[in-house]
Amino acid sequence: MITGKKLIEAGMRQGPWFKDALPLANKMLSEGASLNDAIAAALKLQPEQLPLRKVGDVSYHLNIEAADEAEQENVNSVIQTMDALMRTPVVKAGAVMPDACPAGPVGTVPVGGVVASSEIHPGMHSADICCSMAITNFGKADPAKLLDAVHSVTHFGPGGRESQMRLPDWLKQKILKNPMTEKHSEISEWHFGTQGDGNHFAYVGTLASSGDTILVTHHGSRGFGARLYKDGMAIAERTRLQVSPETLKGNAWIKAESAEGETYWDALQVARLWTRENHYAIHDAAGAVLGANAEDRFWNEHNFVFRKSDGLFYHGKGATPAFDGWAEDATELTIIPLNMAEPILIVRGLNAENGLGFSPHGAGRNMSRSAHKRKNAGKPDAVIFAEETAEIDARFFCGETDISELPSAYKNASAVRAQIDQFALADVVDQVIPFGCIMAGDWEINAPWRKKARAKWAEKEQ
Repeated sequence: MITGKKLIEAGMRQGPWFKDALPLANKMLSEGASLNDAIAAALKLQPEQLPLRKVGDVSYHLNIEAADEAEQENVNSVIQTMDALMRTPVVKAGAVMPDACPAGPVGTVPVGGVVASSEIHPGMHSADICCSMAITNFGKADPAKLLDAVHSVTHFGPGGRESQMRLPDWLKQKILKNPMTEKHSEISEWHFGTQGDGNHFAYVGTLASSGDTILVTHHGSRGFGARLYKDGMAIAERTRLQVSPETLKGNAWIKAESAEGETYWDALQVARLWTRENHYAIHDAAGAVLGANAEDRFWNEHNFVFRKSDGLFYHGKGATPAFDGWAEDATELTIIPLNMAEPILIVRGLNAENGLGFSPHGAGRNMSRSAHKRKNAGKPDAVIFAEETAEIDARFFCGETDISELPSAYKNASAVRAQIDQFALADVVDQVIPFGCIMAGDWEINAPWRKKARAKWAEKEQ
């Protein structure tokens, strides 16, 4: 009789194939096969392990240039992380956008990175599934009144809304139909109508070509998408351990042609629809307060996975689709913000081969949030805020300035725009001139655990 121990000694790894391998080996043995033949047949049931590629085996396009030492350091970090990422066995091609910056340990897809693969990598669209832009034209509405209106209806910061926005029934049914999204249906309702924190915003301005008043919002799928991402990463990790344990955890993949892969792919489309409707619910609510109707609108995601006709999955992490027909509801135009004090670009994609059919998603960063705060240490936040937002009505929803979201925290907007032209990634066809912007702000400074800690220290000092 062949035992599990014998199969392990023969080189079989632990995994789901084990339950079939042991009966097969013993059946063959009982039918007269030799011990070696029975074990060899059993070993064939375990999947082949894929080794990492060597650095340089798969090339990628670098659409970025450094203008100074700080930017060069950033570019070097992006190259280092892309070199490691491209060793992933199922990755086929990659590209780096002009706004690229590292976003984690070496090997993590950078913000501004595009990766083509035969499989689906949850880590390459990140937890902020379908982070995206939406734009609505409110005609000749008063920009100041529109900014006040959106401020009154949106919600930034953690958690959901106290006054709930209703999830459309048709969307709720889609969420309940998919087993991966159904278990997160409660948070999909609680977070509907919210924008989160970090670099998400509501921006009001005027269209350069017509003077029309414009609302632009930026956010992803909130806790709904974050929980779906966590589920996807768990599936991908099981695959990684079975098929390619050398692959970095962040680059693990889900087999697209598996039942789990098909369910996850469908769940991503549901999260995409949720995010689109979330944008428009906020826009419509602001319009209702203002008494203004939407005259035109469109949107696009920049943290997502797209499947092209070549069968590959194109992961854009902070990269805007610039190829024809990237979605059923795609228009020929997409949106690229830069920072709160700069115009938002409306562009037409050029499907550039060197960009794998993508363009940048914004201005990106040359340094981390914490590094930017250290750089400005000793200078009052109020002074920094006043200097950098003098020409616009800038607001922080939570009442506390987050200097890591002010214009100086981002790359030079003119340089990013110049590189869009230099690398022929998109054509700028119009722009939204800034009037004002709302962001979350530093909501953590007055978070309950922070207040408790401050009170504790105050007691000690008495």
